Order: sequence, then C-alpha cells, then structure tokens
Amino acid sequence: MNQPTNRILNLLAAGFLCLALGFWFNLFGRPAVPAEVPLVDLAFIATNTARLSAADLIRTGGDTSGLECYACHDKKQPLKLKFDAESNIVLPKEHEDIVMGHGGHKRNNNCFNCHDETNLELLQARDGRQIKLVDSTQLCGSCHGPTYRDWEAGVHGRTSGYWKRELGPIDRKGCTSCHNPHAPAFPGRAPAPAPHALHPAIAQPEKESAHAH
Repeated sequence: MNQPTNRILNLLAAGFLCLALGFWFNLFGRPAVPAEVPLVDLAFIATNTARLSAADLIRTGGDTSGLECYACHDKKQPLKLKFDAESNIVLPKEHEDIVMGHGGHKRNNNCFNCHDETNLELLQARDGRQIKLVDSTQLCGSCHGPTYRDWEAGVHGRTSGYWKRELGPIDRKGCTSCHNPHAPAFPGRAPAPAPHALHPAIAQPEKESAHAH
C-alpha cells in the first residue's frame, strides 16, 4: 500500500475517532425528544351504541327479567297514574331512576302515551296498535314521521353491515339504541381530539413589510 493511501486512511480513522468522541461527550448536542402523543380515549373509537335498549336486550337474548312488569304489578288491576298539583307525574319509588323528559311540555310525560294500559309489557301507537318492545321504533315513527322516514332511508341513526346486500345483511339500529325513550334529547358529547403532529411546527419568520418605514 503506497504512502498517499496510508495517509488518507489515517485521516479517515482520525476523523471517525473525533466524531465518536464528539458523540460520546455530547459535543454536538442531542435532538429534542418529541412530546409523547397521548392515547386516544376509547370512547371516540368504540363501535357500541350510546345505550343498550330493551329491544336490543330482547333481540340478543340478554337478561330481560327487569322488563317483566307483572312480576310486581297485578295484571288484574289496572295501573293508576298519580300526578302532583303541577301536573307532573309522580313515579313510584321502584321507578325513581326514570327521568321523564319527553318533549318540551308535560303532556308527553305520561306513561300511557306509549305503554299500553291494558298490557304493560306492550307499547301502543297513536292509532291504538299494540307494538312489542322489540319493535319500539315503529312507535317512535307514529309521532316522529319525518325522522322515521330519514331513518328508513339510512340518513338518520346508525346503519352497519354490508353496502352490497348480496354479500350480507345490514344492521340498522333502532331509535332507543341512541335515545332514551323517557328523555330522548341526545346529550352533548365532547369533540374528539385534534390530530397530533409528529414534528413540532417551525415558526415561520414574519415577512417584512413591502413599504419602507
């Protein structure tokens, strides 16, 4: 090996040695540690509906013992509703967990507007039709016609499954899978967090004014 080649190799070795020492003693500084990106709240990516309705519970074979009205009520004695001096319905202590808030006036806060007074385990539409709990969306549609029309078209509510019906069925959730039938106003939800940049934004220098001061 000739002398110029040895000189070049020695210079390269010395250069790499200097770089190694520089990194070892942190002479060149270290890159800024990026801020930790927080995990997304699972509530924003969950696929379950806002609530578990009685219809969903029946359809999926869940525990429906809480829906058996005549486990406590006497089927031979019609249920009488009680109201206070301001026409607010007085719920028995067994149903104190129910919040009555269906609509902006008190006329809808009456159990028998939706439940069949002759059979508490059935619903009753405005035209007198008896409707099973599992078909409660039909009851909602008897009053909320435009919304029911949008629901049928897939504009309102949540539909999952297959767009191409030949590949499989669709699953269109009913009204009570999102709305509480006793107080159907949907509660507000916090917005999902904004995207997190992988690299911090670099401040751009302000442009100088085109006019001299």
